[in-house]
Amino acid sequence: MQEITAEFSAEELGSALPEEPLRVVPRVKFVARSEIGHARENNEDKFDFYEPDETSLLAARGCVYLVCDGMGGHNAGQIASELAAKQFLHAYYHLGGVAQEAARHAVQLAHQYIAEMASKIPSRYGMGTTLTALILKQDEGILVQVGDSRCYRLREGRFEQLSRDQTLVAHLVEQGILTPEQAKYHPQRNVIRQAVGVHDPSEPFEPDIETFPLQAGDVYLLCSDGLTDMVDDAEIEAILRSEPLTRAAWKLVDRALANGGRDNVTVMLLQIQGLQPVEQV
Repeated sequence: MQEITAEFSAEELGSALPEEPLRVVPRVKFVARSEIGHARENNEDKFDFYEPDETSLLAARGCVYLVCDGMGGHNAGQIASELAAKQFLHAYYHLGGVAQEAARHAVQLAHQYIAEMASKIPSRYGMGTTLTALILKQDEGILVQVGDSRCYRLREGRFEQLSRDQTLVAHLVEQGILTPEQAKYHPQRNVIRQAVGVHDPSEPFEPDIETFPLQAGDVYLLCSDGLTDMVDDAEIEAILRSEPLTRAAWKLVDRALANGGRDNVTVMLLQIQGLQPVEQV
């Protein structure tokens, strides 16, 4: 069956793209690597990106970098992650409204589309995917999060996880029922509370959207849990601090594989090399 990109209704396309002047262009170096690991038969991870050439899109939407980690049998996870990446990028750049609204709507449209596909094809029943996207728009970053793939940032010597895991154990930690140390080894630590295409009908499907200023020198890591389940945060931080960008990406994946490689592992690294005023571009 040929996969197609979902069409938008007239109402969805009715809101115009904001007319924003292009003030700042982030200069970015990025590298990505994805491996199947030692235990899987196929790679259900997907990374993708889009860097528009048009000034209007660059000003109003910026550049998008994302990682998805699919789930579901009979290759359905791989299909879900590829569909989510494609649907999100297509929707984000075609819908109107401010960037944050377009991103939220784009995730919701991808969610609806994948759920509909799963309901029509028995072998894809229950398929879904995480989605962690970093949008670099002028001098701000916009983080979009569904599931438990992660985004980290190394800034001026401080390493931190920017994304919030949408998992059962993370929720229990937030409620004070589990400690962070207990959560690391909990048997249900990989049970996610929602995914693109799948969610508990008793709760609304809602991506996390966060906006923050960019700084020259920032390093961002987007990754699937195939990395974070195999390599702890302290070792990830040490590698990012000690290695140049490309070598760091390769070393992170190699370390995950060496530590067992029980899942697909995907790493995307982005370095903000500068924030150039538009007259200097």
